[in-house]
Amino acid sequence: MPTGKLQVIPLGGLGEFGMNSMALRYEDDIIVIDAGMMFPDSELLGVDIVTPDFSYLKDHREKVRALILTHGHEDHIGGVPYLISQVNIPVYGTPFTLAMAERRLEEHHLLKQTDLREVEAGGKFEIGPFKIHFIRVTHSIPSTVALAITTPLGVVLHTADFKIDQTPIDDEHFDLHAFAEYGKRGVLLLMSDSTNVERTGYSESERAVRPRLEQIFATATKRLIFSTFSSSIHRLQQIMDVAKKYDRKVAFLGRSMLATTELSHELGLLHIPDNILLRPQDIMDTPAHRLCCVVSGTQGEPMSSLSRVAVDNHKSLSVKQGDTVVLSSRIIPGNEKPIGRLMNHFARRGAEIIYGGGSPPIHVSGHGYREELKLILNLVRPKYFMPVHGEYLQLIRHAQLASHLVGQGLESTFIVEDGESLMIDERGARKGEKINAGRICIDSGSLGDVVEDMIIRDRRHLSEDGFVIIVIGIDQGTGQMQGPPELISRGFVSLEESSELLPFAKQVVIKTIEASNAEERKDWGVMKEKIRNDLKRFLNRETKRRPMIVPVVLEV
Repeated sequence: MPTGKLQVIPLGGLGEFGMNSMALRYEDDIIVIDAGMMFPDSELLGVDIVTPDFSYLKDHREKVRALILTHGHEDHIGGVPYLISQVNIPVYGTPFTLAMAERRLEEHHLLKQTDLREVEAGGKFEIGPFKIHFIRVTHSIPSTVALAITTPLGVVLHTADFKIDQTPIDDEHFDLHAFAEYGKRGVLLLMSDSTNVERTGYSESERAVRPRLEQIFATATKRLIFSTFSSSIHRLQQIMDVAKKYDRKVAFLGRSMLATTELSHELGLLHIPDNILLRPQDIMDTPAHRLCCVVSGTQGEPMSSLSRVAVDNHKSLSVKQGDTVVLSSRIIPGNEKPIGRLMNHFARRGAEIIYGGGSPPIHVSGHGYREELKLILNLVRPKYFMPVHGEYLQLIRHAQLASHLVGQGLESTFIVEDGESLMIDERGARKGEKINAGRICIDSGSLGDVVEDMIIRDRRHLSEDGFVIIVIGIDQGTGQMQGPPELISRGFVSLEESSELLPFAKQVVIKTIEASNAEERKDWGVMKEKIRNDLKRFLNRETKRRPMIVPVVLEV
């Protein structure tokens, strides 16, 4: 065995769901697998998105050779602009994945200076001492690949996110033969998706959704409103195919939905039947029984298209009595309350709501269940195993599942979290040194607006730019405002400035409330978000500062 040292360094995605990023280092050469992001939890006040801390790569930038993307989900590509702004390296991926990343880079004016290199599934290329093979796998987004990385010490196999769909919509099958072939030759280390390790059996094929779609289209007498993840291209394909069969026009609503469907169609991944698309402005003029709308906002985000439709505040679509609303997606943990509010709004408008489980299903997971994870382990039979993509519970369950199929059992499985590392050399594998890793909080989504943990802690009391609290009394029954709002400012402007500024700020809040309809005023989540956005724009325009804005709605 060569005398070199191989280090596996997770920068994000191990011990948490989201912001997946992994560095692989052999001597003086480093490659990076994915650069994802995640949305903040309620503790991260004033933060828009969270990315891995890329300071390790920045500190060793002369050794970093490339970024390799496995697929186009935000938790794998959302951090690409933030990495490229610090370490400008070539980016490899399939054409669709790179097209998804291009949009993020263009938003941050980095596209022209980024070296994007397309590799088709099945393709092979070399970067320094690494020989990389893109292996086609199936997932809930097209063009997902696993990575077989041949190093001087042996093969490292990274599954990426996957499920083993034996009847994929696009007939692009999971390349089990490639996994088996590497297993025969010998795999030094397997890193495998742990998301659904606690689910027994096999995941259902994407085609399992088709019978439920048929049922819904066959029985619906008025408008059909579907919401699904905009990246679920295969789901969108099935919705359009069934809509064509039942003679319904299809309209897409939402910025992400429009952008992704257009991109997928351009690349030949989404096939749109002739004469089926409808412009948003023609929706309400189309007979209800001939209409199907596909709307973004599955998680009840307050200002998403679906949330605005739910409170009858969307310029193109209004839900009426007897319409059918279908949530063809999973509820991400933590989003139960906003999604519950969303469904309540639709129920008040007289719509039938279809969501959750059932047989046949309206949604299937894009991650493999236990039997699929065991199948990969049996095919590969690696010398060492390291579970990835999951919180600590999922990682340890996956390690236990793999223990009798890997090398020396549990001694050959390694649970590694962000900032830890796994080192492999001629003496074997073991936990390595810790590196500087963590999370970077981004405010307003721009590259320069990084919010450090210390500032976030301060924001809970005062924050860097101070805070403004808006106290509003609203009648629970009517949704009417009871008296003028009260504004309290600390650490933002001086007493003299506040006496001039805050009266105008109050008028902004009053106008926002008065411009909202009665149903919006009954929804705290929607009202708080609208007030926060309008007041944030006003204060930023007047002071060039961004105080933390905390609307407080009191039932009277």
